[in-house]
Amino acid sequence: MLAVYKREDAMQRILMILGVLFILVGLAWPWLTKLNLGQLPGDIVIKRENFSFYFPITTSILISIIISLVFWLFRR
Repeated sequence: MLAVYKREDAMQRILMILGVLFILVGLAWPWLTKLNLGQLPGDIVIKRENFSFYFPITTSILISIIISLVFWLFRR
């Protein structure tokens, strides 16, 4: 039997999932900071006397791949 969802129901479901994800990330934050995700090879860091620039390109690509895999698994 196929479930028929209204647009409001889908939005409520997405917001609930996002809320749960935020809570889980918040609870796991002490352990996530130990992974050094912001210091991967390929992340661009420029530090000067009065200026610092940080562009986490490798970290962004890695997080994008992980999120894509999670969404792919949910769609499956």
